[in-house]
Amino acid sequence: MLADDLRGMFYIALKDLRAYYFKPPNISWGILFPFAFVLAFAIRNPGETRELVPGLLGLTILFGTSSMEAIVFAFERRIGSLERLLLAPIRLPSLLAGKLLGGMTFGLAVTAVVLAITLAAFGITGVNWPLLLLALLLSAAAFSALGAFVSVSVREVFEAQTLANFVRFPMMFLGGVFVPVATMPPGLQVVARLFPLTYSVEALRSALDGAPLDHGMVDLAFLAGFAGIMFGLSVWVMRNKQD
Repeated sequence: MLADDLRGMFYIALKDLRAYYFKPPNISWGILFPFAFVLAFAIRNPGETRELVPGLLGLTILFGTSSMEAIVFAFERRIGSLERLLLAPIRLPSLLAGKLLGGMTFGLAVTAVVLAITLAAFGITGVNWPLLLLALLLSAAAFSALGAFVSVSVREVFEAQTLANFVRFPMMFLGGVFVPVATMPPGLQVVARLFPLTYSVEALRSALDGAPLDHGMVDLAFLAGFAGIMFGLSVWVMRNKQD
């Protein structure tokens, strides 16, 4: 049973990567959209460009993982392919994990491109690579699970897109990408602490500054917990809709 589930996860992720993710519009959206926002802020505050790198990476992995993850279930339900997929000899959590694996793979791929560009452009050295890799991996899992939860919660693609943007855009402006959370009013700091992007940006900043692994443990633990909760809720919603 485990071997069947792992095989099913692999082929579901591979199918999604080929059919949805690695297409020019998604690649450009995943890379250029975060760059555009960060560049606009950098032009306004040119002396702080280096400080925007963690936020740029966080935005890239957020939009890279959730670009299609947030609509793929609604889209496949509409065209009827989801019903056929649910008949496959694979358990529902494994099916969902395969979907998440596709979104994570694409998000990590586009983020690796942005990371290489920024490291070369700013000459960043002394990176804590274990912390950086863990931060990227858990961020990808959290954002992909969030996208899946959005997608399984609605029936139409336009509803999924609207709900995804309703969640992503407040995160983008309150998640410490452009303005440090510590400088926000107390009420907004509380709100910011509810968003996974806040912890992703903090962990990435610690990694790029070469901080020890234990400096990012709280951020990593939150990302892991958030991913687990969103995954569990997604499975629960899908089971209820089947019933």
